[in-house]
Amino acid sequence: MLLRFFSIPSVRIFILVALTLAPAACQTVPGTGRSQLNVMSIGTEMSLGSQGYTEAMRETRVITSGADAEMVQRIGQRIATAAEKLYPESIASRCRWQFNLIDDDKMVNAWAMPGGGCAVYTGIMPIAETENGLAIILGHEVAHVIARHGGERMSHNTVLTIGMIGAQIKMRDMNHRDRTLMMAAIGGFATVGVMLPFSRSHESEADELGLYLAAAAGYDPREAIPVWERMAKEGGGRGLEFFSTHPHPSTRIDQFKELMPKALDYFHQSQSPNSRVHSDSNDNGKRRTRNR
Repeated sequence: MLLRFFSIPSVRIFILVALTLAPAACQTVPGTGRSQLNVMSIGTEMSLGSQGYTEAMRETRVITSGADAEMVQRIGQRIATAAEKLYPESIASRCRWQFNLIDDDKMVNAWAMPGGGCAVYTGIMPIAETENGLAIILGHEVAHVIARHGGERMSHNTVLTIGMIGAQIKMRDMNHRDRTLMMAAIGGFATVGVMLPFSRSHESEADELGLYLAAAAGYDPREAIPVWERMAKEGGGRGLEFFSTHPHPSTRIDQFKELMPKALDYFHQSQSPNSRVHSDSNDNGKRRTRNR
């Protein structure tokens, strides 16, 4: 059945468009070496991200003072500095880094826009629990930015849209029922076969790079495992990973365990008296976030 699906002319057009555009826009992700499709220029990506971040901040209540807001900004800037040093070939030094705390206890989330705008919701602070934990979360978001996941996602959406248009043109002589069924099948293939695994790969990559960034910034990477244990407990039951945009918490924890030796190397290097990060630090990352 699957072979028959790929033998359909409209499906072949859909795949051909993706394969044609891919070589022309191939980039390499700093730190992992993964090849990525990104047709967005850095300038365009950053401009769109800046606009989106400004609009998002306008629509939320930003906490500008207090211990937690200061903590988010301080840890975020240390991780951004670590990104510039650890991955000098990345766009880290070109980003306009902003780290804001959003007042919303019900939202257990954090996110980042292309160009360096990052947001942390108060609802995730109990999950972070300590400065080390918050560093794990912010490292993950900074990693999304320097890996240019936003531009890559927009590029893939563009390819998929062009492919869908090509498929519709090819199927113009089909009757309405068959055309509807075929477009639904192609859309399902794009979602389950392309976009969901694509999203999970982004999250896994950000987990890896973010762990190293937090460690290089002087925060204990071992806190990643308790953070995701708390996240799993907060999230309750999860559906099948195959249909999820994020890896299952147990998958993430297993990955962190594999990455931990390298992360600890970065952490121990950051504790050297000659380390710039060490000289900027006045704690061991154990200070607890405010309980809300």
